[in-house]
Amino acid sequence: MTSSAERLAQIRGGVSPRRHNARTIAALTGNPGCTRRAVLDSAGVDKPKLAERIGFPARFGQSRFAITRGNAFEAQVKADGGVELLRLVAERLGVPVPAGASWTDLGGAEDLPDRHERSRAALTDPGEGAALFDHPLLGLDVAGQRVHLEPDLVAARLAGRFHVVEIKSFPVIDGQADPVKVSAAAIQSAVYVLALRQLLAAEGHDPEQVSPDVVLVCPRDFANQPVASLLDVRKQLLVLRRQLDRMARIDALLADVPADFTADLTADPATLVAALSRVEARYAPECLAACELAYFCRHEARGHTTALGRPVREALGGIAEVSDVLALAEGVRTPEPEQGEAAALLRAAARLRADARTGNPA
Repeated sequence: MTSSAERLAQIRGGVSPRRHNARTIAALTGNPGCTRRAVLDSAGVDKPKLAERIGFPARFGQSRFAITRGNAFEAQVKADGGVELLRLVAERLGVPVPAGASWTDLGGAEDLPDRHERSRAALTDPGEGAALFDHPLLGLDVAGQRVHLEPDLVAARLAGRFHVVEIKSFPVIDGQADPVKVSAAAIQSAVYVLALRQLLAAEGHDPEQVSPDVVLVCPRDFANQPVASLLDVRKQLLVLRRQLDRMARIDALLADVPADFTADLTADPATLVAALSRVEARYAPECLAACELAYFCRHEARGHTTALGRPVREALGGIAEVSDVLALAEGVRTPEPEQGEAAALLRAAARLRADARTGNPA
């Protein structure tokens, strides 16, 4: 009998699995019901190359300018041993700004096991006083793979707890930031919180020492002056745990996948498209910002109500085809018993639209 590991290797074509990072793990939670994505990510398939191979390349990612700007802002915030950063974090947490906080740089070494050991020792050392840890190397198991994670910073022993600090270059204008970017930062931070909690638990410490309140540091308005805010990531932690647990149960996941399913990049595009079409996907417009296969799935969902978004799909009561929606709205099709309420709403909406177009009052 083929083991799960062998099956996953066959799916990706026997090449080494593509490693996850905090961004890709965070993206897993955006559509936890998508079997297609869960299988591909469990197998470590290179989804950007797969999307390009089948003719639907991904169209998102950070520009070089954004990366350069982000690196410059991070360096500015961390200057002088993190003095300004410590003040921002302490004030946002509502605690006195500690004097003489230690700064430990855990980055730079290429030897991952050595760097992980240095991070483990530093973060679990029961020292006293405030401390800041720059680029600690954490770990998390994803579908049987050990993934290395590198947060921007971990602030420790402030108010008796650890706080993950995320430094982002998107601006906070008049006290408001782009909600989509804030949401992405929250789920990415939840990945770090979970990894740090697991590290402490493995060393016999209370994982609740790691606060679910993440400190987000961004530039204020159109200047580079940093401002800190708090993100409560408890909800994101719940979603993240559920999805990681689901991927850990890979046998159950693979049971719904055809035995000959392949995402081998050496296969011809037509074979790959046919294979992907046999594994259930749950496309939604939000996928366009998070999944490399979203443009293929959108093309595949054309004519289906899934392409209109989850709220519309749910409001339509499970009516799958757009053509059926239009037929019910026009009254040329008799609804199924479970479609009666949705059909009535559709007919009412059609009448309102007709009245609006003719100028007649509703």
